[in-house]
Amino acid sequence: MFSSTEIGIDLGTANVLVYTKNKGIILNEPSVVAVNTDTKQVIAFGAEAKEMIGKTPANITAVRPLQDGVIADFDITSQMLKHVMRKAGKTLGLAIRKPDVVVCTPSGATSVERRAIHDAVKSCGAKNVHLIEEPVAAAIGADLPVEEPVANVVVDIGGGTTEVAIISYGGVVNCNTVRIGGDLLNENIIQHVRKGYNLLIGERTAENIKIEIGYALVEHHEKKMDVRGRDLVTGLPKTITLSSYEIQESLKESLLHILEAIRATLENCPAELSGDIVDHGVVLSGGGALLNGMQEWLSDEIIVPVHIAPNPLESVAIGTGRALKFINKLQTVGK
Repeated sequence: MFSSTEIGIDLGTANVLVYTKNKGIILNEPSVVAVNTDTKQVIAFGAEAKEMIGKTPANITAVRPLQDGVIADFDITSQMLKHVMRKAGKTLGLAIRKPDVVVCTPSGATSVERRAIHDAVKSCGAKNVHLIEEPVAAAIGADLPVEEPVANVVVDIGGGTTEVAIISYGGVVNCNTVRIGGDLLNENIIQHVRKGYNLLIGERTAENIKIEIGYALVEHHEKKMDVRGRDLVTGLPKTITLSSYEIQESLKESLLHILEAIRATLENCPAELSGDIVDHGVVLSGGGALLNGMQEWLSDEIIVPVHIAPNPLESVAIGTGRALKFINKLQTVGK
């Protein structure tokens, strides 16, 4: 009974998290792998590889094997999972022997994509692999009463996708997935700086701008930030000052798409469950929930209470780990 370890893995576009029942989150690393293109060998993984993005010599590339929440490069993902399992084993102080693993998949993933995730985890020596839908995991991790016949609305804004789901009685009643997440917001900022200032900035700089002075569509006091990049006209390094108002404007279109997905999901909600939503509101999880003013903006737009999960970045991983308790119930409902 005690020999098999139970672990939950959140295979995210931006981060991979591993959760165990006894120790909580034991691993939280960026989903980035540095590969030697000549030998196809993985040189570095996680934070170490993320440091290398945009700074590597010709024969080494730092890649993100997961795009939009699904596996884009199967071989590298398998190698990355082996690293994850090894690292998790070290943290637990034992070699994980044939663990039972629960992995979350985006609710919009096709059966082929799900199979790829299942096979990648299985090839790392897992005994049983259970797949659970990401919004359900996020809801469990945010301490919502998932197995009760009550409407739980989760908006999970991740790195590659945003998922909006109404969950009741252990299953997804209605959901919408849009391929808009933190990565696209970074891309919006890069494009804005490129068009407006003829300046090229990298992914990590864009991420920092978003965290520091990125705002959802709410009124706020203007903040400014100095940004360095490469001038596209002269080719030389250059520093500019950005305002939070222009960054807000550059994020506007993507944020409105997220709002549209939330509205569409709520519109298709069964009437009985709509009453619950007015009482319980909507829960935000994922890194995107931390964008300045996000909670305030959404509650103004959809006129129901909006709460942020206690631990938005980790709620999916925590949920995958906890899901082992009632995985049978979830699976019978979900099938």
